[in-house]
Amino acid sequence: MVIGGLEKLSLIDFPGYISAVVFTNSCNFRCHFCYNPMLVLTNGGESEYKKEEDFSQMTEEDLLLFLKSRIGKLEGVVISGGEPTLQPDLKDFIIKIKNLGFKIKLDTNGTNSKLLADLIYKKLIDYVAMDIKAPFSKYEKVVGVKVNLKEIKKSIDLLMTGKFPYEFRTTLVPGLHTLDDVVQMSKEISGAKKWFLQKFKSDTDLVNSDFKNKQAFTTEEVMKMIALAKKNVSSCKLRD
Repeated sequence: MVIGGLEKLSLIDFPGYISAVVFTNSCNFRCHFCYNPMLVLTNGGESEYKKEEDFSQMTEEDLLLFLKSRIGKLEGVVISGGEPTLQPDLKDFIIKIKNLGFKIKLDTNGTNSKLLADLIYKKLIDYVAMDIKAPFSKYEKVVGVKVNLKEIKKSIDLLMTGKFPYEFRTTLVPGLHTLDDVVQMSKEISGAKKWFLQKFKSDTDLVNSDFKNKQAFTTEEVMKMIALAKKNVSSCKLRD
C-alpha cells in the first residue's frame, strides 16, 4: 500500500465515528479543481508535485502501528486518496485494519465497480462516499481524462440498489458546472439517499493552476441548486 498521508483525527469525515483518514497515492482522474495534487500527480508512487514543505509518506507497517496505538480511542478509518481502488493490495490492507476492530469508510470515484462490489459483499467496508463529478455528458471535461462511464454507472447502481450505507458528493466549480448540470445529475442519480454538494476551494494549490483563486459559487447559488435537486433525490445538502 502506497500511503501519501495521514490525518490522525477527524470528527467529520466518517458520519457517526471518530476516525483517522489515510490518503493513498495516485489517481486515474485529473480533476481541475482537486486540491490534492501531491497525491494525484504521481509516478511510480513518488510524487511529481513539489512543495516547500515535506509531504512525507509512511509505510504500511508504521500506519498499522499507529492504529494499534489508537484502539479504544478511534472508532473508524477513512481510506481516501487519490483513488484508493488503484492500489492492488487495497483489499488485504482493509482486512488488516478490520482485524484491529475499526469500521472503514471508503472514498472513491467509482471507476472500479468490481472491487467495490467485492468489498461490500464481503462486508469489508462499512460506508462509501462516491464522487459524482458531473453529468455523464460532461464527465471527461471535468475530470480531464477519458472515462469508462459504464464503470461509473455500475458503481452508482450498486450503491443505490442495495441497503449499504453510502453518500454521493459533488464539488461544484463555476465554469465547469451550471445549475442545469446539477439538475441533470440529480436525474441521473434519481432516488439517491444522500447527495452532498460542496463548494470548491481555490485558495490552495490545485491540479490545474488556472483554477487557483477562482471565485466559488455563493451559498445562495448552491441552495438554489439544492432546491431543484431535491425533486429527484431523497436528500441533498450543502457541505461546507
